Parts: sequence; structure tokens; C-alpha cells
Amino acid sequence: MAIPDGFIDEIKARIRPSELIGRTVALKRQGREFAGLSPFKKERTPSFFVNDEKGFYHCFASQEHGDIFTWLQKTQGLSFMEAVEALAREAGLDVPRDQPADPEREARRQRALDWMEAAHAWFARQLQSPAGAHARAYLESRGLTPADCERFELGFAPDQRRGLTQALMQKGASVSDLQTAGLIITPDDGGEAYDRFRGRITFAIRDPRGRLTAFGARALSKDQRAKYLNSPETALFHKGSTLYRYREARAAANDPKSGAGGLIVAEGYMDVIAFARAGLAHAVAPLGTALTENQMALLWRAGGEPVVCLDGDGAGQRAAALAADRALPLLAPGKTLRFVFLPDGADPDDLLRDKGPEALQAALAKPRPLIDVLWEREVQAGPLDDPDRRAAFRKRLRALCARIADPDVRAEYRAEFDARLNTLFARTPARRGGSGRRAGEYQPPAAPSRDLVEAARKPRPERAAPLARQLLAGAVEFPEIACSEAETLAELDFGPLDSLRDAVLDACLDPAFSPEEGLGARLAARGMTGALARLSADRAAARAALGGEESDARSRAEAWRRLSASYMEQVAHDVRKAEDRARLEDAFNSGDPDAFKSCLAAVRRGKLR
Repeated sequence: MAIPDGFIDEIKARIRPSELIGRTVALKRQGREFAGLSPFKKERTPSFFVNDEKGFYHCFASQEHGDIFTWLQKTQGLSFMEAVEALAREAGLDVPRDQPADPEREARRQRALDWMEAAHAWFARQLQSPAGAHARAYLESRGLTPADCERFELGFAPDQRRGLTQALMQKGASVSDLQTAGLIITPDDGGEAYDRFRGRITFAIRDPRGRLTAFGARALSKDQRAKYLNSPETALFHKGSTLYRYREARAAANDPKSGAGGLIVAEGYMDVIAFARAGLAHAVAPLGTALTENQMALLWRAGGEPVVCLDGDGAGQRAAALAADRALPLLAPGKTLRFVFLPDGADPDDLLRDKGPEALQAALAKPRPLIDVLWEREVQAGPLDDPDRRAAFRKRLRALCARIADPDVRAEYRAEFDARLNTLFARTPARRGGSGRRAGEYQPPAAPSRDLVEAARKPRPERAAPLARQLLAGAVEFPEIACSEAETLAELDFGPLDSLRDAVLDACLDPAFSPEEGLGARLAARGMTGALARLSADRAAARAALGGEESDARSRAEAWRRLSASYMEQVAHDVRKAEDRARLEDAFNSGDPDAFKSCLAAVRRGKLR
């Protein structure tokens, strides 16, 4: 909808930038301007200026510049139209609108919005009434105070067939109004309409403009078929285009002090409330479904890297994979998803109640990129023990890349998958370019320099780096392997990572050490943080090579032993190959063609290996 320029100018004439911005930034007058610390960047000396006469602000620290509309867009994540509506309300103006095609339909819609607010007020009163004692007890058991219930707009729908319907109809609501709002159910046989929500705690669901368009409701009785129930699709509410508490979360994420790169996506209403109570108010939830394309567009309006927080169980893994699949065609530079899997099947509310807000904040400290979710799903899809299966695996990865519309992002994903494939299968990329020889001209194999031959005579991790790193990563990831295979681990050569190997062995030799406690804290105390970081890229490949998270300890140990045997055989092969090349070089440099041909034939027959 087009807004006349004259209307925009009228808003600017009624609202001074210093008054609007001064509500969140401490401003001091300096001549004709106001100055303050930058809201966009940490600083000690004021470099942020507001000029009422010219109607703009400018930040020299971040180069942010704009007017009152830009300010709301930058700091609250509003769209331009949302900023216009917010400032028009503040200025006491009505936004000019095109004449609706159906005035009566628009009037019905507005009446439905009004009755939704009335319904919420009734639910809130019921929560505080004697009938709501059971609901209040449940909420208190989840750690929620009366102030929390008010803050998060919670209510209670008593287990009465027509409690809400009668209350609203007494205030003048019609059956048609309540149907439009989705508050009642009308039987197909023409019977009396009755309440949609009964015996449930209610959660108010608002759209990005702050209008109450739907309710979510949690059952208090185990006998009810659905634990959670949402409003139906109505003229007000479209489930796939709505996120719970999106308006509040977007405002929190756009607070420059939050440091958030995007919203947190939780699984349910109580999870979102738990995040907010832990000081992470930039959390939202889809409404009982996997993330849709429209919901992802909403997420990216509030920041380019939303974090999807899920339980670490199988259901959480499947939900993450589905979200990753849906995001692929929409990815663009600066627009992606990241994932956090909570430990031991806990949800955010469990962590908050059992371990406090610090545990919840720590769980979100290291989100994993989308590509990890895709990679691990494909690695765990089946064995990769023969060429056909590996080819199918590679084809699946190519198909994932092909779904990415943006060419730059697609190229980066393909390059990353290729790098991981080389690591997983311990392959060295093929050399590029021709051999430089003319057709039909025989030339002996190029011999290495003496220094290279001597260096290759000794086992070095560079000769089998991927396998070596996987072995060490597996020992770090599963400390029971490090303890049971300590002798083998001690014999392997990891080059620059030998110090990390030694720290792992020291921990295992400590009588007080238990594999269940993990190695992270002990290795960090030994100053191994940098070495662990260098090894982090190999952890996924190590888990896959050892059978994945679902394999038992015995199977992982057997897989580790097979991998170590393969590593040692590869190193031994490299040493033998280097010796053969040294002999060939000696024979070639002797100037005796017959001696060189005899040596070459012996190498080909394997007599020198």
C-alpha cells in the first residue's frame, strides 16, 4: 500500500527525533544537536548525534544514518509499514488506506480482533479465580510467578462447555463473530456452539503488529487427546506464517546490547518462556509444526543467523534435518540457520529449573552450522564400506547442493562437502595440469629430492593426516577408547598433536579419572584448547568412522582398532614406497639404462616392497 509523501512529512513534523531516540539513548544537548554514546557499537566517547532541525541521526562509530522511521526499523526490527503505523499512532494520526474491496469483511475482521482481546481478558481472570487453582499450581511447579503469568499473557480456560461463549455473548458477541475468531466450535448437526478451549492453560499468540490473532492451549488432564491445541486457520490467523512471541523477540534481538545474531527458535511455548526468564528474550516458537518458508522469512527479518534449539534425541535430530532441508533453497549470503542440541533429552525449561539460567546460556554458546546437520544425517544414513555406497553418498550431497538457489552459497557448500569427503575417505586431491611430456615419448617417473626421500622414510602424520586426526579425535570424543587402547595410542605419531595425545594419556592414567566425566575440562586445564580447536573439524568424521552416536562402546572400540591398523599400514606403505623411489633414483642417476629398467621391473612386481 502506497503512503502519500505528505503523510510521512506530517508524522515527521509531529515527532522530534531527539524525543523518540532519547527514550533509549542518553542524549545531551550540544549546540543545535544532541549527542550520546553509540547504540550500535560499544564506545567511551560520544559519536552519536541527533539533529531535530534536519530530522536525522548519524553515528560516526558505525556509520548508521537515518530518520525516525529508520530508527524503528534498525532498533526494533520493524518493516517500513510497521514503523509508519507505530509512529502514526504516536502522532495521533490514522494511516490512510485504500478503500477495502469488502467493507463488511473488514468490519467482521476488526470485530473478531476485539473479541479475541475480550477472550484473553476472560481467560486471565479465570486463571486467578478459584476455578484456576489447579492451573496456577501447575504453573508454579514450572517456576512461574503471578508476574510471569501476566508478562507472558497466560490464562486458563475452565473445563466448561460454554463458559467463554456465554460470557462473550452476554457482552454482545454473535456466533458469527466467535466463529470468525476461531473461539468456538459449531457442530455439523446444527447443535449449540461450544468453547474450543476447555480445561487448558492458554497462551496469547500475536502477529508482528501486536494484534491478538490466536491462542495456544495446553491440556491439564492426561485424558485429553491432544497435549497442545492451537486456534484453527481463520481470517486472522495463519499458522505457517506466525511465530509465538515474534514481536517481543524481534525487539529484544534488535537491541544493540543483546549481541544476538538472530532469534532463538524453540520447540514450544514453555521453552520460549524459559528462555525469556533466563534473560534470552529473543526466542520464538513455531506453532506445533516444522519451520515453514514463511516463518524462516520472519526469522531472517530479525537477524541473519537464527539458532534452532532442539532436544538432542532422535526426534530433535529429525526436526533439525527437516528444517535444514526446507532452508536450503532459501539460503543466501548472510541468511542461514544454526542449531543447538540440548544434552540428555532436556528441554530449555528443564535446564532453567534444574541448573539455572547460566546452563541455558552456556548451551547456546556454540551453535552448529546447518551444513553439520546435513552432513551427519547423510553419513549416518547407511554404511560407506564399498564404492557403490560411497558413490551414492556423494550423489546425495551433490543433490543437496543443487537445491541451493544462490550460486555463491551453493559453491561454498559443495567445496565444504568435498573437503569433508576427502577427510572421511582419507584421500588426497588429484593433481591438476598435464604431465608436460609429448605423446608417445617415454619418460621415467619423476624422482623426489633426497631431502623428501629422507623425510618420507620416517612415519609422519602428514603422510596419513586424515586417519591420524580421526584416531585422535575419536579418543578425545570417547574417553573409554583412550583408556582401553592407551598402549596403541601411545605408539602412534601425531606430529604437532603429540602434546594433545600425551595430555589424553595422562588423564587416562589418573586413578581419579572416569571416562564418563569426559576429557574437556582436563584438557582445557592443560592448555589444550588450541589443539582441540584444530581437531574440531575431524570430530564428525571420527564419530561416523566409529559407527555414530548410537553404536555401543564395544563396537566403537573395535572400529577404532581397525582404523588404527589401517593408519599404521598406510604409514608403512608410504615408507616402503619412499624406499622404492630412492632406489629408483639411485638406479636412474647411475647412468646405466639396464640397471634402471631392472630396478623398475622389480618395483612393479613388488619385489622391493
